[in-house]
Amino acid sequence: MSNIVNLRQARKQKARAEKEVVADANRLKHGIAKSAHKKAKAVAEQEKKRVDAHKLDGE
Repeated sequence: MSNIVNLRQARKQKARAEKEVVADANRLKHGIAKSAHKKAKAVAEQEKKRVDAHKLDGE
């Protein structure tokens, strides 16, 4: 005997799978790796500390 398939659920599963494929492509196209993001944040913080260290007290 064949299995009973709920067509509404099957369509939703197919749509979710297609959206996931598009999302993966967009992540590769537009995303920044977490390590690169952390490194950029650390460098910016280091630069800010260096600039603050060179400020005079009156500024």
